[in-house]
Amino acid sequence: MHISTNNAMTKVAAIQMVSTPDLAQNSEVADRLVAEAAQKGAQLVLLPEYWPLMAVHERDKLAQAEAPGTGLIQEAMAGIASRHAIWLFGGTLPLASAEAGKVRNTLMVYAPDGKLAAQYDKMHLFSFTRGKESYDESRTISAGEAVRCVDTPFGRVGLSVCYDLRFPELYRAMGECNLIVVPSAFTFTTGSAHWEILLRARAIENQCYVLAAAQGGTHDNGRRTWGHSMLVDPWGEIVDLLEEGEGVVMGEIDLPKLALIRENLPALRHRRSVLCPTINQSDFSREKP
Repeated sequence: MHISTNNAMTKVAAIQMVSTPDLAQNSEVADRLVAEAAQKGAQLVLLPEYWPLMAVHERDKLAQAEAPGTGLIQEAMAGIASRHAIWLFGGTLPLASAEAGKVRNTLMVYAPDGKLAAQYDKMHLFSFTRGKESYDESRTISAGEAVRCVDTPFGRVGLSVCYDLRFPELYRAMGECNLIVVPSAFTFTTGSAHWEILLRARAIENQCYVLAAAQGGTHDNGRRTWGHSMLVDPWGEIVDLLEEGEGVVMGEIDLPKLALIRENLPALRHRRSVLCPTINQSDFSREKP
């Protein structure tokens, strides 16, 4: 695949937050941090998962669910994008679902004119139990059903959310991207064990940049998120990192570097379709003819 280098160097940013149950407070923080990133030259900014609302109770988000195309959260994101003339990848918000008692956990992308450019509903729903720590997103969230990418002046960007990170087949289905975004709210437990490893693996195997915006701290509901928002390059090296607390992670998408890595190590061209054959137990018989 030929990579256009017309926009050879693009500044991108990931916003890290410690969101609360207060939409107005979260919006103020997001607006301030995005403004900071834009002032430093970011052309593409990513918000974290659940940036508008980190609810006290899991069902609280049902009351905040918006219909597509209308609502305070969507208006806020469109306004931020147009005000700063940036591509805004809006973390996630609760969007109305056809399933009763549930919402979709949706990533919306806004172009610099404030118009909606893409939408992705989180496909993989997190579930984890260890001792008193327990989560099950399927109780209140409807799973998405389609892979989504968006074409930008900086190339194709693949859309994913948090727990999606554990499913490499999703990223293969995106095709060749220049950048993959991962807005997240990884728990402290799972994040400390796997977050960095998974982000670097996705960057290495897809030979592209990975930008991850995380929740990073202790929230009003008692949940502690891992943070460690970062930008990873196609060689798997961390370009920038913020461990905990609110702030901005920044770096450049270097398309000539990306193209050189793919040329020197053409792993994407070496891919083959692999089918797992059906194996009969008799194939493993100890008896030899």
